[in-house]
Amino acid sequence: MIDATALRTRLADVRARIARAAGRAGRDPASVTLVAVSKTFPPEYVRAASEAGQVDFGENKVQEARQKMDQTSDLPIRWHLVGHLQTNKAKKACGFDVVHSIDSAELIDRLDRAAEAAGRRLDLLVQVDLAGEATKHGAREEELTAIFDAAQSARASRIVGLMLLPPAVDDPDAARPYFQALRDVRDRLLARGVDASSLKELSMGMSHDFEVAVEEGATFVRVGTAIFGSRPRSQTR
Repeated sequence: MIDATALRTRLADVRARIARAAGRAGRDPASVTLVAVSKTFPPEYVRAASEAGQVDFGENKVQEARQKMDQTSDLPIRWHLVGHLQTNKAKKACGFDVVHSIDSAELIDRLDRAAEAAGRRLDLLVQVDLAGEATKHGAREEELTAIFDAAQSARASRIVGLMLLPPAVDDPDAARPYFQALRDVRDRLLARGVDASSLKELSMGMSHDFEVAVEEGATFVRVGTAIFGSRPRSQTR
């Protein structure tokens, strides 16, 4: 059974930590959007967080998210897909407001056509592979220009920034070089002429390292367990 009081306390603590991290970096805390990652948690957790003022929620899997969307359709919330999206599931992903895991021009084309047919508008972030881990997805830097070029012809979707999933580390500060590297990738894309409106967001940082990410310029942080509590061991991957 959900402990709504504990959830509200954890949510307030995460928000306070974001504000302190933003202050250390000389940033406005309002420039950071907290995405509460509700994967594996039932809809009543989403509802409790929404009642505490949380607006943005993240899910890893399309099918699980669609069920929660149906059961929370009365709430004023936005849905983010933060997990990998296969091109053959693009049509089903149109219920999201933001997709953080774009890794190919083909995926943009599939999503855009599906969104246009559904009368939806999608914001997209390109997931960048900076570590070359075989178990993770993302586009390499040399592939980014083609992806941004493909997005120029999109009608119902637009790229708004970049996303990073760094290697798992015990020390949050060990993720800092990856956050800095993503910021550098953004700056190089700007220097190559990519429109600034396509690079305004940096989605980086999770429960264990979001404060470091905010210090390094994150505008979206994807936080799950620090808000909702520990997940069952079999569902933490």
